[in-house]
Amino acid sequence: MSQVAYLPAGKREQTKVQNRQAILDAAREVFGALGYEAATVRDIIGRTGLAAGTFYNYFRCKEEVFAALADDGARRFGPTLRALREQAADFEAFVRAAIAAYFEVLADEHRNWAARRPPGEVRPHVRGKTPEMAAVFAEVRDAIVEEIARGGAPGADPDYLAAACIAVAREVGDKMLARRPVDTQGAAAFAVAMILSGLKGLRAA
Repeated sequence: MSQVAYLPAGKREQTKVQNRQAILDAAREVFGALGYEAATVRDIIGRTGLAAGTFYNYFRCKEEVFAALADDGARRFGPTLRALREQAADFEAFVRAAIAAYFEVLADEHRNWAARRPPGEVRPHVRGKTPEMAAVFAEVRDAIVEEIARGGAPGADPDYLAAACIAVAREVGDKMLARRPVDTQGAAAFAVAMILSGLKGLRAA
């Protein structure tokens, strides 16, 4: 019988939470270092320090881990986006606040990652769409649809417009993290200018 079975109920639950988070943290790094397609469950397990059987108590495959990362990103950043939508006077204000908040999250994650990695190791770059961006797409799209209905954004395809906003934020954010010092304000100003200038072009089209 597993040693976990002898732990008090509260301790068992705490251990479950810690193990699951260890798997998610490891998966984020593995997907970043290798890319989603090349990454394997064995790679993820190797970074956790947990037994293979422990991994399969939480996830059946890497697809489930990826989905859990997206859900984790939505839980962390989704409420912030919703609050910004409610507070913003118009779509432009929402874009400015959302980009600034997202870049601060990236910077915080980078600092936390750097603090627990060996000196000299480079922060992994997540190839393709990050779990966080996949998770917030629906929230960004909903904000766009709402603003189009109110006349605050051009009547463009909301899927395309959301994808464009996210792509700009993702790519500029990656470049921001590669620079020293990490300049969240400068990166946000650039990304916002790109997005809003693009919106002006759509209005003229």
